[in-house]
Amino acid sequence: MKKIIILLAIVAAQTSVFAQGTWTVDKMHSSLKFTVTHLSVSDVDGVFGDFDATITTTKADFSDAKFTLTAKVASINTGVGMRDDDLKSDHFFNAAANPTLTFVSTGLTPTKPNHFKLSGNLTMHGVTKAVVFDLWYRGTIVNPMSKTNDAGFQIIGTVNRVDFGIASGYPDSMISTDVVIKADGEFKPVK
Repeated sequence: MKKIIILLAIVAAQTSVFAQGTWTVDKMHSSLKFTVTHLSVSDVDGVFGDFDATITTTKADFSDAKFTLTAKVASINTGVGMRDDDLKSDHFFNAAANPTLTFVSTGLTPTKPNHFKLSGNLTMHGVTKAVVFDLWYRGTIVNPMSKTNDAGFQIIGTVNRVDFGIASGYPDSMISTDVVIKADGEFKPVK
């Protein structure tokens, strides 16, 4: 029994060191997506292909994690070049004047095991607004290929594009005012 307690203490100590520090996104296994509804009948998806994200934490369960994300607006891709060009134009994001969008977390509130409300400031189109997303910490493992620690997260939420001055001339019946944001991230500790 004593050996089991010692073994558990060692594992717990290693796990507590497991997550501490700064983690950076593994872009090959991560994505930043959005969905809008077109003409109230069809969802249109897109991605920001060029983005960076980091997490800083002092706790093994990431319960005090600070998240930052930056994406290049010019990397927007919906699979239709003409639409992508329009989204980059001053009709929508105005990528020339507003080349990046950013998110910086301000708080993390647990809702159930491994699930949180992630509060932060989102800046798009030169406008910063407080937002709240749902965050799922999917766990931390040792990657069998790279032998490095990998942590997985999923963030889902909705933002109002008009609040950010994006395409405010288009009614909700043409392009949904609500935009669903979904980010899936695999993170590795910075060495």
